[in-house]
Amino acid sequence: MLNILLAFYFYNVEKCLNLKANESKTIQNFERMKIMRKTIFILIFTLVATGFLQARTKQQFTVKINQQKTDAKSKLTIRFVSLIEDSRCPTDVKCIQAGNAKIQIKVSKANGGAARTFELNTNSKPQTVSFSGYQIKLTDLNPKLATNIRIDRNGFMATFAITKVSNSK
Repeated sequence: MLNILLAFYFYNVEKCLNLKANESKTIQNFERMKIMRKTIFILIFTLVATGFLQARTKQQFTVKINQQKTDAKSKLTIRFVSLIEDSRCPTDVKCIQAGNAKIQIKVSKANGGAARTFELNTNSKPQTVSFSGYQIKLTDLNPKLATNIRIDRNGFMATFAITKVSNSK
């Protein structure tokens, strides 16, 4: 979308610059160009601002297996309990399917309350769960598998994105 807008913008700039100065349409085209430039600037600014706001509402953090971490903004504590299965395609192999890794997490509010256990997947559903007004999404699991290395089961790290769920009333 942004590429199309920029191409349209530069095409019209070049078109306006190629017009002869004594043509009566030059002034009209120049005014149209100024309006178009302002419109495209506003569109680009809106797209950038929207992306920035979305990035600010979604926090990502990484938790090692058998450890827990508390997100400062949401006050959720996520414990990476275990790696249940890992059938992901090794990075040095071409596979027909990407495979899947399934992990178990325990989520609780930092100030106490009942904890809940969830299972999340890298490529199958569910990849996202809801807890206490937030969505928790498994975005990555490292290290990636490879045929030439052995991975210590205690070396896995899961990356999560936490997003506040908007109240729709």
